[in-house]
Amino acid sequence: MREALPADMFDELCPSSLNPIRFGDKWAALIIRCLEHGPRRFSELRVPLSRVTPKVLTQSLRSLERDGLVRRTVYAETPPHVEYALTPLGRTLLEPLAVAVAWAQEHWDELLDARESYDAAARLDRAG
Repeated sequence: MREALPADMFDELCPSSLNPIRFGDKWAALIIRCLEHGPRRFSELRVPLSRVTPKVLTQSLRSLERDGLVRRTVYAETPPHVEYALTPLGRTLLEPLAVAVAWAQEHWDELLDARESYDAAARLDRAG
């Protein structure tokens, strides 16, 4: 039995959400992190990725599969189930992704300050 993914794995205060480096689409890096320790079913991925709609999660998984980063395995059982796992190519992203997350953690306050300043200036532009 594998350990469940924590529901708060990517909460609003997670540095991953501020990561300016994108692997694939907006959610790809988070999906890759979820698959770091082994295969997961779609329903397992939905727990920490609750902000992602099922449709968008499916699109992101298909995109990662198309790029050769994720493998989708269908088990012919009743009912059938599907698991997603990183391919060897996908696993090569774990190290650079860890570096990017560490960078975001180190610069967390600066990133938040920059975003808040930008948003405040944009609000003033729209108002004035």
